[in-house]
Amino acid sequence: MIPPSASATPRTPAILIVDDAPDHLGALRAMMAQQGYQTFIATTGERAITIARRVYPDLILLDVVMPGMDGFETCRRLKEHPNTQHIPVIFMSARADTDDIVAGFDSGAADFIGKPLRMGEVVARVRAQLHVRGNSQAQKEQTDRLRTIVNSMDEGLMVIEGDGRLQYANPAAERHLGYGPNELAGVMLHELLGTAVAADYLRYFTACEEDPGHASAASACEVMVRHRDGAQRAMDFSVTPMNAIERLYVGLLHDITRHKQSETALQQAAMIDQLTQIANRRRFDTFLDQEWHRAMRSGQPLSLVVLDVDHFKLYNDTLGHAAGDACLQQVAAALQSRALRATDLAARYGGEEFVLLFADTPLAAALTLAESIRALIESLALPHPRSSTSPWLTVSVGVACITPTQYDRIDQFFVAADRMMYAAKEAGRNRVMATTAEGQLWESASSHMMM
Repeated sequence: MIPPSASATPRTPAILIVDDAPDHLGALRAMMAQQGYQTFIATTGERAITIARRVYPDLILLDVVMPGMDGFETCRRLKEHPNTQHIPVIFMSARADTDDIVAGFDSGAADFIGKPLRMGEVVARVRAQLHVRGNSQAQKEQTDRLRTIVNSMDEGLMVIEGDGRLQYANPAAERHLGYGPNELAGVMLHELLGTAVAADYLRYFTACEEDPGHASAASACEVMVRHRDGAQRAMDFSVTPMNAIERLYVGLLHDITRHKQSETALQQAAMIDQLTQIANRRRFDTFLDQEWHRAMRSGQPLSLVVLDVDHFKLYNDTLGHAAGDACLQQVAAALQSRALRATDLAARYGGEEFVLLFADTPLAAALTLAESIRALIESLALPHPRSSTSPWLTVSVGVACITPTQYDRIDQFFVAADRMMYAAKEAGRNRVMATTAEGQLWESASSHMMM
């Protein structure tokens, strides 16, 4: 995550190592783990692309000479995909002549290390690339996140000058008031609120300028705001000084009527997965967004559990799709039995992947819940004849916990839990792996818990 949470302990960098030589792969993985990095491994270019698009590693160590797709083509494909194009790639190869090095950089690599590998050099180059990546992206990511937050807010946000002129309005404000992009800029506050109400806010602005002690957020008040079509809409409206050199104030609009209509529409909409009869992905995404913003206001932790049925394709191939459907229904019922509060939600996210969200839940409690879910599903004793993990059906579980701020992003929260689920599979399946926003790791295996 990014400041302010990143000001404490940054999350553990993730390194994807791609090499078809077991000795090199093992030595590199051990060295990266020794440096404190989370590691993922692949022995082919195709597998590397699949993993990179799933877990978004911070850096990729990529062998050039591999069977099938070579390192150059793998790198080119990574750079062509919007979700992986910014991940730095360091090539490793015994082919270290000028043409090969040039080809590596032309395909998008950030660095090139010759074989045989000198581990001290590898560690130094990895550290340098992670440092460069962090420095170059920090400011851009913060700006992008702030812009995304403002543009995706359900609340209308307006920047108001000291004389009541609107300098900026976000898309939600324009939508609430019926204006097109940038059409609210230049509108005077009294045109929206009426002369008497606008005069109260102008007096507040003057008081803030004359006495900085007034520079605190004004309480949200219900006001009637004039829509562009002339109709009056009931909205909550609050104003906060920006404390900048200019006399600027942030106004927040919340359309009360729209919110109530949205709640009704949400209850009536079809948000149930037809096979499992628990919430579907649409319902989950809406619920996550709702609880994310509530957690931002309350300062309480939010925990996300992502789980995937182990070897489910083999289960379907062996026992048939009807048995597979029945299996998913029983897994869903087990999850639903753990989502007991109004602020809990179990959902089928897609295929054999399920998610659970627990509001106001710290990591320790979420880890206990996740372990109980894993154990409950195993205790169903659903036979899985071809599983290399267990004679019974099992699941791999990832958990992430965060107390979100305006600088954090929901998609990164989901990626963190997804990474942990993938890490659980890499560690042998039928276990729980968990992380906090700061990257601290926990593992819960089938019959024990390590912290």
